[in-house]
Amino acid sequence: MNEQDPSPTDAPAAPEAEHPPGGAARPKGTNPVLIVVGVVAAVMVALVVLLATSGGDDEAPDTAAEVLDDAAPPLVGETISGESFALSDLEGDWVVVNFFATWCPPCVAEHPELAAFEASNEFDAKVVSVAFDEPAEKVAAFFAEHGGDWPVVAQSDQIPLEWSVLGLPESFLVSPEGEVVEKYEGQVTAAGLEEDIRAHS
Repeated sequence: MNEQDPSPTDAPAAPEAEHPPGGAARPKGTNPVLIVVGVVAAVMVALVVLLATSGGDDEAPDTAAEVLDDAAPPLVGETISGESFALSDLEGDWVVVNFFATWCPPCVAEHPELAAFEASNEFDAKVVSVAFDEPAEKVAAFFAEHGGDWPVVAQSDQIPLEWSVLGLPESFLVSPEGEVVEKYEGQVTAAGLEEDIRAHS
């Protein structure tokens, strides 16, 4: 019995093209790592855009907003001597509002300048300090040792937020009309404060 030539239907089937399970064949040269990175980057960009443009009536207020060239925020509290204080009571006077702490070396270094300014400035400007998160007794002892005779408000958590305080020391020059005309990040000097008052008068 002669062997017959294999018919076309008897020919071995061609191997199927390899492709990832559950997907179409991937074009040659495509790097799956780059695809994943691209997708992740696109998602991150979308999230950034969403956060930047989101807003609404129930959005939290921007407590870090600058107070410069605006009405001075409220400053109401009890001083370390137990007396009530309100910045509004000093309307009509130039006022230096100083945020400090006794454990802050630059604050300690600037203290004599504030004392000199408060004692003898030509504008009869006032000074008020806000003690940053310290017991009143410790602050009172600091003033007894280093001098200074002006109101020192025991800090509440809200005061630094309302005044946009980010570091110590920080001071603000408030005009007789109640507007913040200068903000000082770091130490102040008596001469510098007088010069700024003169410039804004």
